[in-house]
Amino acid sequence: MSGVDLSHRQYLSELFQRHYGWLCDRLQRHLDGPESAEDIACETFLQLLAAPNVVPIREPRALLTTIAQRLIYQRWRRRDLERNYLDGLIFEEDAHTPSPENLAATLQTLDRIDRRLNRLPPKVKTTFMLSRSVGLTYPEIATRLGISSRSVSDYMEKAETCCLRACLE
Repeated sequence: MSGVDLSHRQYLSELFQRHYGWLCDRLQRHLDGPESAEDIACETFLQLLAAPNVVPIREPRALLTTIAQRLIYQRWRRRDLERNYLDGLIFEEDAHTPSPENLAATLQTLDRIDRRLNRLPPKVKTTFMLSRSVGLTYPEIATRLGISSRSVSDYMEKAETCCLRACLE
């Protein structure tokens, strides 16, 4: 372990000792229990630990709050995806109940698709969502976003390729 790694870990250890309890208390207001707050707080510090090199932070609580809020949003988005998928199963007329393994695999795939779509440029993601979620046609999307129909087609191809790759992982 290099000196840089050691000082990085020591710095994060000090941050953890000073701010972990505060962060857990703050997160409990937004989550459904102390266990969830502790999970998010731990994930927050794990993200900092995974960062290549954290320099001394001027406002550590602001940074910790920002990272934790992103993690909460990811958790909520995942929960909403799961709920929407399960609601969709309920409304299928000929649906058979999937096995727990199939359900878990499907939810993991949906989560991968969601994460990949969130990494796309905003116009590409918006184009895809307007097509798939709202049901707009390519010309309607082009008009709404002020882009050409060719751009809509290109963006859709990028987004669909992204989704396909997420399914194949």
